[in-house]
Amino acid sequence: MDLEQQKKAPVFEALETLKRMRVVPFDVPGHKRGRGNPELTEFLGQRALSVDVNSMKPLDNLCHPVSVIKEAEELAADAFGAEHAFFMVGGTTSAVQAMILAACRKNEKIILPRNVHRSAINALVLGGGVPVYVNPGTNKEYGIPLGMELAEVEKAIEQNPDAKAVLVNNPTYYGICSDLKGIVELAHRHGMLVLADEAHGTHFYFHDELPVSAMEAGADMAAVSMHKTGGSLTQSSLLLLGKNAPEGYVRQIINLTQTTSGSYLLLSSLDISRRNLALRGKQIFDRVLYLARDAREEVNKIGGYCAYGTELVNGRDVFAFDETKLSIYTRGIGLAGIEVYDILRDDYGIQIEFGDLGNILAIISVGDTELAIERLVSSLAEIRRRFSKSAEGMFDHEYITPDVVVRPQKAFYADTRVVALPEAAGLVSAEFVMCYPPGIPILAPGERITQEILSYIAYAKEKGCSLTGTQDIDLNTIHVIAD
Repeated sequence: MDLEQQKKAPVFEALETLKRMRVVPFDVPGHKRGRGNPELTEFLGQRALSVDVNSMKPLDNLCHPVSVIKEAEELAADAFGAEHAFFMVGGTTSAVQAMILAACRKNEKIILPRNVHRSAINALVLGGGVPVYVNPGTNKEYGIPLGMELAEVEKAIEQNPDAKAVLVNNPTYYGICSDLKGIVELAHRHGMLVLADEAHGTHFYFHDELPVSAMEAGADMAAVSMHKTGGSLTQSSLLLLGKNAPEGYVRQIINLTQTTSGSYLLLSSLDISRRNLALRGKQIFDRVLYLARDAREEVNKIGGYCAYGTELVNGRDVFAFDETKLSIYTRGIGLAGIEVYDILRDDYGIQIEFGDLGNILAIISVGDTELAIERLVSSLAEIRRRFSKSAEGMFDHEYITPDVVVRPQKAFYADTRVVALPEAAGLVSAEFVMCYPPGIPILAPGERITQEILSYIAYAKEKGCSLTGTQDIDLNTIHVIAD
């Protein structure tokens, strides 16, 4: 990485130049640097509205970059050790979907873990790819899905030698990583691409005590949520390419769905955040790791909870662990994770990332302080004292092995009928059902609905999980494939 070059921020600098030029706008957006919408300007500030502008020659064009955006993407590629980097303004959802659509055409197979984000399966609905699922391992003590064992990936490759790619979560929502280097070497020997969903792995690129990054491991494409742990604005992400990925074709795929009106607020935030990480990433994540390790230790002193970490590493389905993820098992105090999530927000004014049926996740990042960590820990201690109860009868796992009957695209566009949810056992879903966050489907189109799944959904509803994906927003009914 060229540190001298990394001091530049081309998109940010071009916007600063534009502001000094005092150009009179007769283009979109219609608020004309905020003058047309005083309430919005008062809320967001004049500085933000003054750079909410449209593509023009001095600012380049996201769909076909030739100047400042091109230079900013080249700097991002250098900072992340990639051959090329695309700025994405549709979130990491758009980056994941671009990876899959570029690697896997209609009726072509892709090997992936079933505990992927909904965006990956949505890409199969859009493009017609065929999933070959590798069931992740499961930690029976905490009930969480783990990573993919190398031996299981090898078995899937041997049984599906015509697959085009392997997708890997790096890391999962809970902080768990598979043997990414081993998977890359294995897949490449069989002529397959490796795609990494690094929605929660931006920081892997900037600290050597964190798990290996996708580009370092030799992956061909990686979708990186800069906004999650890299400091940029929500919805801004990167799509990184390795040497085997065709840059021009990937750009064409991105341009099928990405907006032609890329937000310069998002683009400049990517540019500035990349510069910050390139110049100061090691120091930033030194502190993040210190805070996370301290928080984990303090939570485990409370009793009842378990903030798990690197002790889970076994070299198989937990090859590495991201210590910046403060994943906490809550069933030891008799509360579902979603219940602790709600109590923290409603009673203590603390917003964490998510709660599922047995765990909560607090993201520790550069913006956190020791005081904030102390407040979280003391609140968890008080919740244990005030609300703990027997864990008897609680649902004890998060992952249910799917029974895939029909590929996702065929199921999603099939003729359907609507049935009451309790009467759906044995039928094949034409819809998604998922708790959001984290957005990992309980059911995906084409999967058989089982009584275990119905029990899980009923329990999740009872505990207050936000269930999404179906046309019926209350999830009393579900669309199934018509007989």
